[in-house]
Amino acid sequence: MNILITGCNGQLGNEMQLLEKDYPQHTFFNTDVAELDITNQLAVDDFVNRNSIDGIVNCAAYTAVDKAEDNKELCTSLNTVAPAYLAAAIEKRGGWLVQISTDYVFDGTHHVPYTETDTPSPDSVYGSTKLAGELGVSRFCSRTMIVRTAWLYSTFGNNFVKTMIRLGKERNELGVVFDQIGTPTYAADLASAIMQAIVHGIVPGVYHYSNEGVTSWYDFTKAIHRIAGITTCKVRPLHTAEYPAKANRPAYSVLDKTKIKQTYGIEIPHWEESLRKCIAAL
Repeated sequence: MNILITGCNGQLGNEMQLLEKDYPQHTFFNTDVAELDITNQLAVDDFVNRNSIDGIVNCAAYTAVDKAEDNKELCTSLNTVAPAYLAAAIEKRGGWLVQISTDYVFDGTHHVPYTETDTPSPDSVYGSTKLAGELGVSRFCSRTMIVRTAWLYSTFGNNFVKTMIRLGKERNELGVVFDQIGTPTYAADLASAIMQAIVHGIVPGVYHYSNEGVTSWYDFTKAIHRIAGITTCKVRPLHTAEYPAKANRPAYSVLDKTKIKQTYGIEIPHWEESLRKCIAAL
């Protein structure tokens, strides 16, 4: 197959590229905005047709959650409009699309893990534009797999793990929110799951993927420092109210992963096991 990867310079896009050598039977087209502006419908149609694309993994997104509150137009363009262009273009070729979405489509008021059948209710511009993106790709491409993930990190780009390691080395004390609960996701594991789904054959629908287990941002930070050997920084638990942010964060965003495991036969590592791998790679 000829497979288009968008957003190839991001965390997930970079991890996808690392796996491509293991799939020599496929040809991958790795693009970011310099190679393909996915907000330009004519450019998308031309690229997909010219390169006889059979499937698309859309890793591109506007993910600056707080900035999104003031940049709704750009956020909508990248998270809602562009995915619809990709979906419409690949549908004409009878192909498939993997669209990456987020736990932010939920408001976080649950106390049990969210399943794919739970009704979304986003509480931020970012979450609203990502949900609209889900609805658009489902409408325009009949072979769409939507993967909602959460708390993504990797060795690439800026992310929570790298920030906490840096701050842990720079500071004697750090305050981190303890009343937001979820599951970290190592982008390398997510990339591997997507590749397994492609090899299996895309089964359309919405899926949840994060690592196994549950933690808070505070406990996650403690684990990062412990594994990275940082002993000089005291980590204090903060309430969300003590750490004001422009966009609302889900207080509880644990995702139920039963569906993706059963559909594709995927085994998912515990978050701490994957965190150790990432820090070792760093």
